[in-house]
Amino acid sequence: MTLIQAQPGGGDRRTKVIVDNDFCGDPDGVFALAQQVLSANIDLRGIIGAHLGGGNGPMARGDQAAASVQKAQEMLSVMGLEGVFPVVPGASSKMTDPLTPAESEGAGLIIDEARLCSPEQPLYVCMGGPLTDVASALLLAPDIAPNLIVIWIGGQEYPFGHQQPWGGISEVEYNLNLDIAAGRYLFNDSPVRLWQVPRDAYRSCLYSFASAERFIRPAGALGAWLMDSLATWRRFAQREVYVLGDSPLVLLSSLQTFFEPDTASSDFTETAAPAITENGKYDFAKPGRIIRVYTRLDTALMFKDMEDKIALWGMTSNAK
Repeated sequence: MTLIQAQPGGGDRRTKVIVDNDFCGDPDGVFALAQQVLSANIDLRGIIGAHLGGGNGPMARGDQAAASVQKAQEMLSVMGLEGVFPVVPGASSKMTDPLTPAESEGAGLIIDEARLCSPEQPLYVCMGGPLTDVASALLLAPDIAPNLIVIWIGGQEYPFGHQQPWGGISEVEYNLNLDIAAGRYLFNDSPVRLWQVPRDAYRSCLYSFASAERFIRPAGALGAWLMDSLATWRRFAQREVYVLGDSPLVLLSSLQTFFEPDTASSDFTETAAPAITENGKYDFAKPGRIIRVYTRLDTALMFKDMEDKIALWGMTSNAK
């Protein structure tokens, strides 16, 4: 599958995207990254490897940001795309407080690319893990805020969403808990445009192992690599389905309508951002700016697009 470049005479109208994710953790991040890389209508300006805030995940030892970079580079190597996109580490640990940035190559990349964009043609920063790198970039360069749309997979349920799942789930959602200080800055102090996919929404992104066997595994070296990434978690889960919870990053940035571009097939509520407290909970008594909170995602489009792009890549690579 050939990556489409800008069309001659028409300018480059592709959506500019940076992907920031904890690829060293569970495999939903690399599934989303593969689909994003194969999305011809975006201009992928870089990939940032994020930390996991501690010792979580089978690869999360030592410098987790570096491990995330390694995982992303491994996938790009399988695809024959070494060196095509910048792949840099984000911060190696979370922010120490809401007003002290954690400087990194990733934060620098966000700043540099945002300054090449505008409010009308923004940079989409797709965050699948902690908010450390984008919060740090905004603290280091507040002038870039109008040029960004931050799409974040994270945060717990809202009163207008689904109820919390039963069975001892954490009150503070996992990705928010990876860096509460960064979440507090982004929600409480930053004016940046924020599209949030909270836990109840991303948990709806269930993909069956049977579908993965039918559509992903046959798709050449990439399909085999993705299935290998899923194997440990499949044995651990002992379920028929897995949550590919980072895939909405692709749906919301890359699968927008042509006329009057927007995320037309998914539902969201525009609401005042709650303040984030020191312990990571929402405080609705201190409303902030208006943000988007997604309540229903077009998983049919999202997963069909993923399957077809990976299958087409497999057909092209096998024909070489």
